[in-house]
Amino acid sequence: MKKTLIMAGAALALAASMAAAEGINLSWTDCGLAGASVTSFTCNSNSGVPFSMVASFTSPAPMPEFLGLSAQIDFSTNSPALPEWWKHGTGMCRGSAAMSVNFDFTANVNCVDVFVGQAVGGYLYEAGFSVPNRARLLVQCAIPLGTQGPIDDVSEYYGFRANITRTKSTGTGSCPGCPDPVCVVLNEIQLFQPDQFNFNPKVTTAISRNFVTWQTATVPGCPLSTPTRNSSWGQVKSLYR
Repeated sequence: MKKTLIMAGAALALAASMAAAEGINLSWTDCGLAGASVTSFTCNSNSGVPFSMVASFTSPAPMPEFLGLSAQIDFSTNSPALPEWWKHGTGMCRGSAAMSVNFDFTANVNCVDVFVGQAVGGYLYEAGFSVPNRARLLVQCAIPLGTQGPIDDVSEYYGFRANITRTKSTGTGSCPGCPDPVCVVLNEIQLFQPDQFNFNPKVTTAISRNFVTWQTATVPGCPLSTPTRNSSWGQVKSLYR
């Protein structure tokens, strides 16, 4: 009887630990603990391999027909205004080509690649979001209708990669602020299925960490995030048009 109770207790503990796996991660270079929490750059070159932030997730419950996701990331500094080096977009110092987002993890093996190279998506970067020293990155992606498949509630899946090039870091025409510390927080990843399942969970808790830092391991007040913006499957479906 005592042995049975011990085994039952162990099973309950295992189930609890598996349930607690729900969450999101953000790391430099690769997913979760396979990546790094901080990266630095001497800002002495305008070329080289882009810096890459990888977002990953574990679903709170199995999803039989996973179709896509949306996500929100905040960038913040302790400066009165966002450094010019972090201003991406048309008419901004870094222009519209220094940041990109992709969903291809066919060459990565540390988390599960549910997209297998089929996802398409887009992003919106808002410099000065909410307050002058912050920016927000919104990401959406989906796989082609008819190719959806199941995900479980145990595996950690690749979500997306945000790439930042080294352009305009030094010399004539450079953008000030590359050496400034920055805190980057993954606020949430929302997962989507077809409407009939009525289950599109918004995942906000960290598995290991939901933030990374730029230039230094410690940024005062980091992680700091702001309220998330509601998304819908309708918004993600617009990627098909």
